[in-house]
Amino acid sequence: MSDPSSVQAVMNIGEGESIAGAWITPQIPDIGFYKLLAKKKKNGAFEWVHFIQRLNGEKDTFYRGEVASEQDLNAVVESINNALTRVFGNACLLKPGSPEMYSLTGRPLGNETIH
Repeated sequence: MSDPSSVQAVMNIGEGESIAGAWITPQIPDIGFYKLLAKKKKNGAFEWVHFIQRLNGEKDTFYRGEVASEQDLNAVVESINNALTRVFGNACLLKPGSPEMYSLTGRPLGNETIH
């Protein structure tokens, strides 16, 4: 994988914003991982990004959105899990996980499980 400082971030956390959650599926053979990251914005809304992280570390197939409440964010997680279940079965669900976080200089930050 490339040096993190040279890779564009999937989501930036700005001043006054906070990480609201990170959800990750188990590894899917030949595909990688489905991930959902969310942040709480200054105005109280939740911004989210859903994507695939391939086995080689590349990220693609991005979907982005914004919802007004944590309840709506939970509905997004549930909706994505319903779609994943239809395709891969119950073994492939988004569950709380650890996001890969880096400073602007590329230094890894704490990667504790959140949500």
